[in-house]
Amino acid sequence: MDFNMKKLASDAGIFFTRAVQFTEEKFGQAEKTELDAHFENLLARADSTKNWTERILRQTEVLLQPNPSARVEEFLYEKLDRKVPSRVTNGELLAQYMAEAASELGPDTPYGKTLIKVSEAEKRLGAAERDFIHTASLSFLTPLRNFLEGDWKTISKERRLLQNRRLDLDACKARLKKAKAAEAKATLWNDEVDKAEQELRVAQTEFDRQAEVTRLLLEGISSTHVNHLRCLHEFVKSQTTYYAQCYRHMLDLQKQLGSSQGTIFPGTFVGTIEPASPPLSSTSPTTTAATMPVVPTATGLAPPEEAALCLEEVAPPASGTRKARVLYDYEAADSSELALLADELITVYSLPGMDPDWLIGERGNKKGKVPVTYLELLS
Repeated sequence: MDFNMKKLASDAGIFFTRAVQFTEEKFGQAEKTELDAHFENLLARADSTKNWTERILRQTEVLLQPNPSARVEEFLYEKLDRKVPSRVTNGELLAQYMAEAASELGPDTPYGKTLIKVSEAEKRLGAAERDFIHTASLSFLTPLRNFLEGDWKTISKERRLLQNRRLDLDACKARLKKAKAAEAKATLWNDEVDKAEQELRVAQTEFDRQAEVTRLLLEGISSTHVNHLRCLHEFVKSQTTYYAQCYRHMLDLQKQLGSSQGTIFPGTFVGTIEPASPPLSSTSPTTTAATMPVVPTATGLAPPEEAALCLEEVAPPASGTRKARVLYDYEAADSSELALLADELITVYSLPGMDPDWLIGERGNKKGKVPVTYLELLS
């Protein structure tokens, strides 16, 4: 009991001494031991890493889960060390509503059939989104959280210890200075000077030891950057895969809707869907692949009778022609195609039996097949 009381009294005395030293430093009434420039740079880099990691983590969480209530729920489950329940994605919920609407409005009607096709595509998009969220959480969010909840807490703890050791050191310096000033007036203070010098040596040793420990932890931030860089590459890879899957699913849906549009609305214009650019390819280093649309090949998509189409005999329909603005330059692959220049206006129309990814384009007395994905159809 007496030992505990003495320890409490000692701790209270140390705390009071540190508080006095800290207060006097703030008012400029006491000297402060400054850290070297390299150490200060390490501290600044560590603080910057922590702050930006928190921001990136929070915004990535918003990207993966825009619903704030859902994010709070997931946070509570993680803190309680319980498995987060599976949640239906927005795409999957939309797919469910469309399927139910088709069932009620008539699955054999044109509208019902289209609802079913779009529902299946939205379901695949929802599944792709679920996989992306899971992969990104494991490969990117988890390492960032581990840094903030593990390494950073250790660094913060050692920095607080270093701050206390510095306050103790500066308090010992102040006591020694006072003892020497008193010694100059009376020889009775020799013992106080020796005691103050001994305390200063001990405080200096503890401060140097703690400074070295903290320095090593701060230098470890470089390894943290390397780890986060690797995780960032994984995040980009998972995001690329997700958008590539979305593009493929929507391209398949576009083809399905385009092929069925002519049978639903015979004699009307085909291929009115706005052009879309393909996803980034991880194997293509150029930006051209990311901005230029994919052109369907005649051998892969065009029916045989279209390949043998004689353009001189083609006449535009009485109705169904439209103006289109060219989005990108296009070089004709053969004599049946029409070369295009970006921003020019041409007349386009579709012929019965044509592949929905292609149209007949006319510019002056020239005509030929043109890819829909290179055009912006004007009303």
